[in-house]
Amino acid sequence: MLCYKHLVTILLTCLVTAVLGHDHLLEGIYCGKENCYEVLGVTRQATKNEIGKSYRQLARKFHPDLRRGEEAKKEAEEKFKEIATAYEILRDEEARSDYDYMLDNPQEYYAHYYRYYRRRMAPKVDVRIVVAVTITVISIIQYYSAWSKYDSAIKYFMTVPKYRNRALDIAKDETKDSQGKGKNKKSKAELKEEQDRIIRRVIEENMDIKGAYAKPEIKDILWIQLIMLPYTITYYVYWYVRWLWNYTILKKPYGDEEKLYLIRKFMQLGQHQFDALEDSERKSFLDKELWIKENFTVWKDIKEEETKKSLAENNKYKQYRRYMKSHGIGRMTFDDS
Repeated sequence: MLCYKHLVTILLTCLVTAVLGHDHLLEGIYCGKENCYEVLGVTRQATKNEIGKSYRQLARKFHPDLRRGEEAKKEAEEKFKEIATAYEILRDEEARSDYDYMLDNPQEYYAHYYRYYRRRMAPKVDVRIVVAVTITVISIIQYYSAWSKYDSAIKYFMTVPKYRNRALDIAKDETKDSQGKGKNKKSKAELKEEQDRIIRRVIEENMDIKGAYAKPEIKDILWIQLIMLPYTITYYVYWYVRWLWNYTILKKPYGDEEKLYLIRKFMQLGQHQFDALEDSERKSFLDKELWIKENFTVWKDIKEEETKKSLAENNKYKQYRRYMKSHGIGRMTFDDS
């Protein structure tokens, strides 16, 4: 009795598929106007093993290499492609699920195209791998770019007389001991190269380069920053709550660190930019009490006036202004009318 009911269910399924399937199969997606199950000669209840077995049998049967004559080969190739396409769809559980949904819901015309092309256009590689590789590449570029900037800064300081002469005095003592005698005596080119190497080392050891040209550290690259992100967020929340409690609620006096933070905030400078300023310049900010908003506003106005005055007295800027007055965009003369 159970076998009979099972047989009736299969026959009804096949009948419904035959009646509705061909009328509502869509050209250009899945197996086109052909039913993928019928192409492989299996039912919708077929297991993965049954689908694979049927595919292998049909693939051997319709393989183009087994045909003779151009016409026979061409027909076999077409059939072989149909079989391969049907197998590609039905062997994948998600693709098969989408295909079954199309057979059961033929009225959702546009949804079927969306489902099909969404899967076809989806990346084959795991997105997590793509993200990891991208972050790694950015981190490598970031690190070597930072080293390039640092190297440029060192080379620049090697050309500045104030720093070079100071380093040169140290370098002379070291090169004097390593000059050698007789056969081991070094040439002028070798001595010059060694001297430059020592000057560079002395500058690197004694110069505290800050800001964007500072010596790169591993902790500054993107990968490490992302790993440290939870700690960074936690620390920021702690810092903000501490600031709110100490200086907003309890009205405690600011320390030098807090004062410099407020000054940097008023100046709208990044941490690296502010760190790149000379220590004497930052000390002058503290002496002028620029962490007080009113003092900073007055100081800023004075600086802007000084800048305008220096530009007005600059010959090149005067020439530019005269040129813009005579030839500037939007200037209208009586001739224009």
